Amino acid sequence: MDLGLEGKKAIICASSRGLGRGCAEALAEAGCAIVLNGRNEAVLAETRAAIESRFGVPVQTVAADVSTPQGQEALLAACPDPDILVNNNGGPPRRDYSELDRAALLEGAIQNFVTPVELIQAVVPRMKERGFGRIVNITSLSVKMPIEGLDLSSGARAGLTAFLAGVCRQLAPHGITVNNLLPGKMDTDRLKGGFERTAVQTGKPVDDIRAQQAAEIPARRFGNATEFGQTCAFLCSVHAGYITGQNILMDGGLYPAAF
Repeated sequence: MDLGLEGKKAIICASSRGLGRGCAEALAEAGCAIVLNGRNEAVLAETRAAIESRFGVPVQTVAADVSTPQGQEALLAACPDPDILVNNNGGPPRRDYSELDRAALLEGAIQNFVTPVELIQAVVPRMKERGFGRIVNITSLSVKMPIEGLDLSSGARAGLTAFLAGVCRQLAPHGITVNNLLPGKMDTDRLKGGFERTAVQTGKPVDDIRAQQAAEIPARRFGNATEFGQTCAFLCSVHAGYITGQNILMDGGLYPAAF
């Protein structure tokens, strides 16, 4: 399917690896000029080279912490008028709610609530001028199904979801859509780190833990960055202009609800 994105400009936050990279690759395949972001310059350079070689589209890299004003300025200097913004950022580390002090709470809110709102505020005026814009926020299954130890991540991202539920309806008349992608258990470094942590705590082999958790998912497998990215690209496409304010679960059926 032609997504109608040839020549569009896309900023994808936290895109040097994992789900963000999957989104960048899918948008590059659709013909977008890409701005990659991450904190590790070497990893960013490798990802840039791979995308340029495979898809032949212009790729810029911005090595910066996007949750800081300086990082956002650098990102927007590289692409002041994106057609597409994919908000993504690493979640706070797993910690019991009782261990969270004020500094940790504020940092989690900045990373997973304040930062995407600030970037949306920055890019929307130009999108309005062109009558086209696509904003996709990578949040989490935990917005709908809280996960023990991820309360700060769940709370900040649920706040973002509620905040944008009204904003998206203000933007809809201007041809701008805002949607959220909610990953469940995806085959990423973060998930693998969880397996290793559980292995240390329980003494069970990592492979056994991996197999047990996969068996709990109706699809009997973990998701991957490629299929996640392709879903993101469709939400950014010209065909998805009538989809806005939606929370798209990508969890293999793990969340047990009819609605």
